[in-house]
Amino acid sequence: MTTNPVPNPNPDDRFDWQAAEADLTSGADVVDLDGARARRQRAATDTHFETLLDEEPTPGGNPVDLPRPGKGEGQAPMVPTWLQGWANVKASLRYAAKVTGYRVGFHAIRSPWYAAQALFWSVIGVFRLIGRQARWWWVAEQYTLRQKAAEDNDPATWLKLHRETKSTRSWRGFVLLCEAVALVCGVPIAYAMAPWWATALAVVLAVAGLAHIGRPADRPIITPATVAGRFRRINSDIVLRAYYAAGLGNPDRPNQTVEFGSQMSRDATDSGSQVVIDLPYGKTFNDAIKAKGAIASGLDVSINQVFITRDTTSHRRHLLFVADRDPLAVPAGRTPMLDGKPRDIWSPAPFGLDERGRKVGLLLMWISVLVGAQPRKGKTFSARLLALYAALDPYVRLIVVDGKMSADWDKFRLVAHRYVCGVVPNSRDNDPITHLLETLREVKRHIEEVNDFLSKLPVTECPEGKITRELSRRYAQLRVWVLVMEEFQNYFETDDQDVNKEIAALLSFIMAVGPSAGVIIISSSQKPSGVGAGDVSRLFNRYRDNHAVRFALKCGNDVVSRAVLGGDAYAEGYDASALPTGKPYLGVGILYGHSDDTAIVRTYLADHEDAEKILTAARKHRIAAGTLSGLAAGEQIEREVRDALADVRAVFNPGERGLHWQHIAARLAERFPEHYADITPDAISAQLRALRVPSVNVKVAGETLKGARLDAIDTAIRGRGTP
Repeated sequence: MTTNPVPNPNPDDRFDWQAAEADLTSGADVVDLDGARARRQRAATDTHFETLLDEEPTPGGNPVDLPRPGKGEGQAPMVPTWLQGWANVKASLRYAAKVTGYRVGFHAIRSPWYAAQALFWSVIGVFRLIGRQARWWWVAEQYTLRQKAAEDNDPATWLKLHRETKSTRSWRGFVLLCEAVALVCGVPIAYAMAPWWATALAVVLAVAGLAHIGRPADRPIITPATVAGRFRRINSDIVLRAYYAAGLGNPDRPNQTVEFGSQMSRDATDSGSQVVIDLPYGKTFNDAIKAKGAIASGLDVSINQVFITRDTTSHRRHLLFVADRDPLAVPAGRTPMLDGKPRDIWSPAPFGLDERGRKVGLLLMWISVLVGAQPRKGKTFSARLLALYAALDPYVRLIVVDGKMSADWDKFRLVAHRYVCGVVPNSRDNDPITHLLETLREVKRHIEEVNDFLSKLPVTECPEGKITRELSRRYAQLRVWVLVMEEFQNYFETDDQDVNKEIAALLSFIMAVGPSAGVIIISSSQKPSGVGAGDVSRLFNRYRDNHAVRFALKCGNDVVSRAVLGGDAYAEGYDASALPTGKPYLGVGILYGHSDDTAIVRTYLADHEDAEKILTAARKHRIAAGTLSGLAAGEQIEREVRDALADVRAVFNPGERGLHWQHIAARLAERFPEHYADITPDAISAQLRALRVPSVNVKVAGETLKGARLDAIDTAIRGRGTP
């Protein structure tokens, strides 16, 4: 297979070192889609890729940046942006003060070095100034003219020049003599009569002037505190060269040329250039994704600066965005959840920023999320970020299963209904495998109870037969549950094969049925394949593959990336093993399945201290809402030992401040039949009175009987302390 040679760009056009917007936008209109095309044939030394396709070509695609309403295209706003509103003025002044303060400090620290350089170069400047004056007096610039007259044997011209030279030297000599007399006589007089500050100012100005004369032209004494960035200028030839070099078209074959669907322009954030590309017929968006590396090579930029976005109008059309600098190396910053305010699980969770600097939110309802990566690439931080958002919603019941037994999740004990740590017995969780089995069975029972409860609700209250935000707030049975499985593969590889099968079966059931019942699953793993054998392996793969949303950070190879993102993502050209490495790229990953566009996301940062701060605030919200349960409410970790206080607290619906013992016993028998199937009002009353919950008169629905008040139960729970 032969390809046409790709012409090299003019070296003078390869870089644009000016950061001003005027220089950026000049020449940005790379293709005139409404005018005639360039001639198809050119000389071999002036090859051009623009070809004549039609006499009146019809542009495809949509404008990249639509003009603002009411403003003509290309018109600048009458009032500068920084003057539009007091908020903008304050922000601009604050920014100017910050930059000015930085520059002052920068130069103040270096001022002694500046002074030393100025003194050194001022000495050299004295001699250079003397030399300049001597050459000026001697009229040295006329030497070439006299020499030319002598070579041409033109004595008249030579004599004329000689007379002018002598006259000029006499006058300039007199000027230099007056200058010398003024310096010799005037400087001592001025020094004796002038105030000290004037003398000091004169010395500073003289030293600065002489240093400016003495220093080399390429070595400024004062270095700039801030510098303008440099970036690649993208034009039509470079873009077409890149696509043809990547094998996405051929300029010499009919119907195989690459076209532009819009004019090239700066993006809205002024961080790069973008243009709509129309591939030749038969080429697809997937072809462009697979050739992304070759396109970046043709553009002569890093692959991290090239982003290709699908266009919904045609499968051969896409938006090419070339960033000025690598946007993935710029951290997204701290999580906005540090404000500690309550969140709503029915709203998108702030996850990070995409390659264009746009905020990426992830709606957790009805989905499951799989996070995969190599060790120490940000996998736990990414999964924990979503769990922290769920914790800030006081009406979400949180279950955390930490398969790697690390300190990253330990503070979740403040809010978690259940917390399983590790796979071997330890002092805090006794037998984590037994605890995990009981926890997963509880989640399964909850799913079955939710489906049964929803089937009994009237159509007027639940028209679609599924959980809504209003129903989850109204009924405690319909609370949203979030199950976090950190390093979940460890629970498929225990020493007991029967346990492995039961865990695998429970997780597979929860994955298949849980999301529709309001159970959100957040799983993370550094070993997403090759786990277990037989049925365990099959159930593991089913559990892994059924995650609706995948987030893959840096993976060791394409096999692991394919296991995390799925085969479809890999077929589309998304490979997490190709993500950049290094400290600046921690927390950078491919988010697949959350929307039609697959984004490369820089996740927000929430370190251990941030997580503790957020979880402390989340616990306060849950105490205020009365939704603490399980471990966070003081219940024993082992579920076989029932916790009467936590169980009675769980049967209270929102708005109920007290219940009769008859109602409490009936609800306990319905919600926890394995522990309270035969409970009587007198028995539960005795148990709670033993736990310091008094039996008092409670009025419910106009009837006053003995019962328990909610505040008394909460007081008894808080009295047991925080685990």
